[in-house]
Amino acid sequence: MTDRFGSAETPPEDRSGNRTTFQRVYDCLVGTTDPASAGEFASRADCSENGARRALEQLVEMGIADRSNERPALYRRNQSYFRWKRVETLVRDHSASELHTRLEELIDADRERQERYGVPEPDAVVPDDSIADHETLHDRWEDLTEWRTIRRDITLLKRAVQRAESSADERARV
Repeated sequence: MTDRFGSAETPPEDRSGNRTTFQRVYDCLVGTTDPASAGEFASRADCSENGARRALEQLVEMGIADRSNERPALYRRNQSYFRWKRVETLVRDHSASELHTRLEELIDADRERQERYGVPEPDAVVPDDSIADHETLHDRWEDLTEWRTIRRDITLLKRAVQRAESSADERARV
């Protein structure tokens, strides 16, 4: 599955001298899902290990990063924070009606795939060893990956709809 934020090995696009150490470390954190040490972040962000550690500790305090208790400490992005941020962005950028419409589209796409594969979820699909054609196998893998993305987006959209509706209720009371 493609990581929407890019892989840890992909350097940030903007490597100009205008980005602070904190910003470069943040960019690296956003682009990785695997835990890494301050030294690894320093290498990726082109800064000192102490600078990377200071930035990472700030990100931990802000709830954007998690730190392990290992030695050396390993840091990774806080997935809960980024899910919350995605929901807030959806609510800010779309009306409750638009969110409902998109949610219904995704539920229909999920239902269609359940019928196509005859199972309730993408991880329940049994590999088909009879498929010898590489392109057909690739297409199936892509379809299952998209189905997992649909499932993830349904969860986020349900939260966004709930958040949008509760915000509308709060505005109506004021």
